Amino acid sequence: MSPAYPAVVRSTPASVLGKVAVLLDAFGPETNEMGLNELARATGLPKATVHRLAGELVAAGFLERSGTNYALGPHLFELGQRVPRRRLLREAALPFLEDVFVATRETVHLAVVDGLEVVYVERIAGHRSPEIPSAVAGRLPLHCTATGKALLANGPAELLTGVLAAGLERRTPFTIVVPALLVEELAKVRTSGIAFEREETRISFVSVAAPVFGRKGQVLAAISVTGPRQRLDPVSSAGVVRLAARGLTRVLAGTVVDL
Repeated sequence: MSPAYPAVVRSTPASVLGKVAVLLDAFGPETNEMGLNELARATGLPKATVHRLAGELVAAGFLERSGTNYALGPHLFELGQRVPRRRLLREAALPFLEDVFVATRETVHLAVVDGLEVVYVERIAGHRSPEIPSAVAGRLPLHCTATGKALLANGPAELLTGVLAAGLERRTPFTIVVPALLVEELAKVRTSGIAFEREETRISFVSVAAPVFGRKGQVLAAISVTGPRQRLDPVSSAGVVRLAARGLTRVLAGTVVDL
């Protein structure tokens, strides 16, 4: 069965570059392969245009063929690894993420804000980790994830304004969808330096996160650990997550690059 796609709400871009951007952006973290008809529906572009652009992107290595479907190509991954700020952040964070993993044996994330969503730029998971709704380069809402709450609570006021204006999507029965309740929880996160998520993104999974700050005191990222509620106690794990976030903050404070 083909995946369901949201209705295209923006106008079709006029430039070739704009069309290429829309085409590549159609591939989400849970959408590994798409056929021409699916790409046309997801992008709003004519099927003939999708076919022509997809062929050129395959030749350039930005897409690759898988039977009659298309998938993101290896050259995109290579380019992504060259983005200096993300690369430096990930390299600095890895020892601290590994410390959290060793202490908890649960899935550890490094996340940043992109638009009104949280994007996972690094992930460490063990063999016993079940399917967790996250992936490197994957996106989730800010308001219902521990990393998102840590970033929202310490980010600029306009970020929270944008999230509230866009509406709080209910992912599970436990998702906070009342703006006043979210604002109240974020105030607690700012005071404690720790954000919790209890089955708000996916039933049976919990998470705890702490913010990471840059040289100028701005929030840059968040570190979290996520696991099944039967196995992970987020309160008991808060200390190691906070320690890792503070350690990474100290490292970033000593860098000459302003991330």
